[in-house]
Amino acid sequence: MPDKSLSGEVFIPSDEVLRHVHVRDWDKLIGEAEKDLEGFWSREAHELHWFEHWDKVLDDSHKPFFKWFTNGKTNIVYNCLDRHTQTARRNKLALMWEGEKGEFRSFSYFALKRETCRFANVLRSLGVQKGDRVTLYMGRIPELMIGMLACARIGAIHSVVYGGFTVEALHERLEDSQSKVLIVADGAYQRGKIVPLKAIADEALQRAATVESVLVVKRTGEAVNMESGRDMWYHELMALPIAGMQCHIEVMDAEDPLFILYTSGTTGKPKAILHTHGGYMVGTYSTLKYVFDIHDEDRYWCAADPGWITGHSYIVYGPLLNGTTSFMYEGAPTYPYPNRWWQMIEKYGINVLYTAPTAIRGLMRFGEAWPNRHDLSSLRILGSVGEPINPEAWKWYHRVIGKGRCPIMDTWWQTETGMFMITPTPAVTLKPGSGTRPFPGVKMDVLDEEGKPAGVNEEGFLVIKTPWPAMMRTIYRDPERYKAQYWSKFPGAYLTGDSARKDEDGYYWVIGRVDDVIKVSGYRLGTAEIESALVSHHAIAEAAAIGLPHDVKGNAIHTFVIVKAGVEKSEKLIEELRAHVAHEMGPIAKPDSIQFVDSLPKTRSGKIMRRVLKARALGQEPKDLTTLEE
Repeated sequence: MPDKSLSGEVFIPSDEVLRHVHVRDWDKLIGEAEKDLEGFWSREAHELHWFEHWDKVLDDSHKPFFKWFTNGKTNIVYNCLDRHTQTARRNKLALMWEGEKGEFRSFSYFALKRETCRFANVLRSLGVQKGDRVTLYMGRIPELMIGMLACARIGAIHSVVYGGFTVEALHERLEDSQSKVLIVADGAYQRGKIVPLKAIADEALQRAATVESVLVVKRTGEAVNMESGRDMWYHELMALPIAGMQCHIEVMDAEDPLFILYTSGTTGKPKAILHTHGGYMVGTYSTLKYVFDIHDEDRYWCAADPGWITGHSYIVYGPLLNGTTSFMYEGAPTYPYPNRWWQMIEKYGINVLYTAPTAIRGLMRFGEAWPNRHDLSSLRILGSVGEPINPEAWKWYHRVIGKGRCPIMDTWWQTETGMFMITPTPAVTLKPGSGTRPFPGVKMDVLDEEGKPAGVNEEGFLVIKTPWPAMMRTIYRDPERYKAQYWSKFPGAYLTGDSARKDEDGYYWVIGRVDDVIKVSGYRLGTAEIESALVSHHAIAEAAAIGLPHDVKGNAIHTFVIVKAGVEKSEKLIEELRAHVAHEMGPIAKPDSIQFVDSLPKTRSGKIMRRVLKARALGQEPKDLTTLEE
């Protein structure tokens, strides 16, 4: 139900939505958490299983190295699997999977626990112990989830490397993590082609001294090199007596490491973000439960890749902690036709869809006829993740996919935060392009260069002012970098690296990375704002903006656009677009140049890599391309 506010169009939840939600009074919950932060998180933690309860909810005696649920004993996998198999959920579907070629597999909670136990026993037989690092390098297949859960069950630290990465990225992560075992698929299907993962791994392993064993999952059946004494087939080991169906679970301290996940900044080598069993478990459980209003009968689809944090938190751990049924799809959203996603939503009765703005904009290009061929009435809630969603894409998603019924959960968070930080719930009023307000128990602000709160609608540095359970604990093996990068600019506050503004209703509008802000003649312009202006033109599907040095203005705005199907590229269109941006944002934002392109460089999480575009424009070699999607 659209309405108007000072910040533009707003969408008020319908009576039908409000009847269904678990928590209608979001303000009350926020208020309770603000009054008693530790009490709020303690209540959430008590909904999960602990072998021994904690002495203290939050230990902030060694800031910024916070600890949560100190001396509490748990294991995230016990809460993901064992807890449910002792109830009526044991036969409920935990995972439904469709391959790019149309194959289907499913696992009940009982079956997923059985396969996890079997593989955990295989890992133990290979000498994997608590604290050892295990790297996983696969496409979106069930074995990736099973591998992660098997590692966590026995206390090993998993490091998932995205299946689109190349030799150098894999080698760098194997070397930095000092992994003992690599679990790799022979290949992966992507857009009808095979990505030769095992061949890439073989090259990376030539320089990775710590890897003792390589387990190969047969997915494509392509011939691969198997090195004697090192390489073993997953299916052969799983058929041996060592792969017993019962596996003793490792009792973990709340602060014991669960996984490391590499994320790339604008400079320097990728950072290994470290998360732990206790706090991460509580954070991902609570956020998914409230934000997507998880009900026992839901079929939930997070269309991300397990190789990045959204996949860890909201494909693997969050859904299983909540006992929900998840759907996983292996391939591309437009393969073989642009209706693949809509076809699967109709086929499997998906209730919740959580995806990235880049996917929405990519599907928008093909028009409304493709989704309109399918019955999408099972959808109840939609979600957005990865970067700020421009209002035009938000409204298309809401109108065409959600049929005006489904609220959109526009979530802001990071690899480092582990869980949603700024997010609505289905019960709150939505503004297209805003993530609304912080999650209960999370205190955030927008600061100016001096560290003072910015005014209403003034842009500044987005910071987090209170610790939260799922926060990263450190950069693996580099605590000094952790302190310097996240906690040094504004003492006592976590620096997110994003710029944002806060409106008259306290709603947050994330503009983009601080390094994605262009200063033109003294004015700070967000790349995301310029891109939104371009995408609001009827001819444009996607856009990227960068600033390049200019003698007079300091920076000039250069943009790259992808036109919608059937649109003719012309000089006339370029001039029309320049005028359109000037009309939308003012003459100061008029691009100096607009270039037509067929694709944009993106990370696996759907963020446009503007620094790559900038380096190319300046004739430089882009640094650190490990997170580049293709």
